[in-house]
Amino acid sequence: MHQCSSLASGDLQPAECRRLSVELDSFAAEVRACRICVENPVGKPLPHEPRPVLRPSSSARILIASQAPGTKVHLSGMPFTDASGDRLRRWLGVTSDEFYDIEKFAIVPMGFCFPGQDAKGGDLPPRRECAPAWRTPLMALMPRIDLVLTIGIYAQSWHLGAARRPSLTETVMGWRMIWESSVGAKVLPLPHPSWRNSGWLKQNPWFEMDLLPFLRSEIRYRIG
Repeated sequence: MHQCSSLASGDLQPAECRRLSVELDSFAAEVRACRICVENPVGKPLPHEPRPVLRPSSSARILIASQAPGTKVHLSGMPFTDASGDRLRRWLGVTSDEFYDIEKFAIVPMGFCFPGQDAKGGDLPPRRECAPAWRTPLMALMPRIDLVLTIGIYAQSWHLGAARRPSLTETVMGWRMIWESSVGAKVLPLPHPSWRNSGWLKQNPWFEMDLLPFLRSEIRYRIG
């Protein structure tokens, strides 16, 4: 269960904080037992046993809205225990201990289970069953989130809606406008930290020069 520290609870009263924590833990247990993609799939069923991976938090201020677990995360059961996670932590300017502190970061992907791979060995898109079934009630149980990091087009589509541009590059390039026009929680669009995007990073040096310093400042402001 998440701890309701005075730092984490913010404007929530202790009783309300405890209630939310209990409700979220119970709901997250339901999500981790989910088998929709096998028993009632949209399209082909998941090709292996489901293992939903997520770390929601009723007290964290930062949500990492990622894509879906990869092969290593499927095995570990912990998000971003791979090279992508190492790069993401460098982007955020945080240690591993800070990253996995449930009081600081919630990690809720668009698809909770590893979706499998295509013929070329790339990961398939997040399963389409997850977000409609679970995402809205999960967000309601994380009321302190005031910064959402949308990683990849699937998270950007859900969290940005019409504000998402036609391509990921255009969306990330428009991060300042997205930030300023965010209603409620602030949103920052990011590319996926996969090694497959190393070429994109070289072609778009503004990302590391302009966006990342701003991102790190906002992260540090929220986690201390």
